[in-house]
Amino acid sequence: MTFDYIITDYITGKQVRNMGPEASRQIFERFLVHEKGYSKEDIKVDEKLVVQFKGEDYISSIDLIVRCRGKALMAITCVAGSIGSYEREILAGARLVYDYQIPLAVSTDARDAIVMDTLSGKKIGQGLDAIPSKEEALELIETMEYTPFDKNRKEREMIIYRSFNLEKVNI
Repeated sequence: MTFDYIITDYITGKQVRNMGPEASRQIFERFLVHEKGYSKEDIKVDEKLVVQFKGEDYISSIDLIVRCRGKALMAITCVAGSIGSYEREILAGARLVYDYQIPLAVSTDARDAIVMDTLSGKKIGQGLDAIPSKEEALELIETMEYTPFDKNRKEREMIIYRSFNLEKVNI
C-alpha cells in the first residue's frame, strides 16, 4: 500500500505530490522569498524543457528558474540526495532550456547549494550564502552574458541531460 501526500506548492499555489525532492524544493522556495528577497513572481516552477534523443522528444522540467528584470539568472535543481550528483544535470538544463544559457546553475537540497557558472561549467560558490540575493542579482544581471549554447555541442548536451534526468522524463 502506498500513500500519496498532497501539499500546496509555495510559489504556484498548485497541489503537488510530496515525493522525492519536493520537500527540499518547498523549503528552498521559501528561502528564496524570505531570506533572499525574491518575489514569488520572480520564480518560475517546473519550467518545461524538451530534449531530443534518437529522433524522439523527451519532456522534462527545470525545478526553479529565478528571473530579474525579465531575464533568467538561475536555473535550480532541488534534490533529496547528494547535491554534487546533480551538478552536471542542472548545468546541461541551464544551457538548453532557453535560446540563451542561463548564467547560473544551482544544485541544492535546501541545506547546502552548489553554484556554477553555466558558460564555463566551473563551480563558483558553495553553501546557501553563495545564492545571490535579489539585491545582488539586480546588480549581477547587468554584467551577465546571455549567449546561445554552441549548436555543435547541443546534441551531446541533450544526451547528458536526458541521462541524468530519466526520473523526470515525460512528466
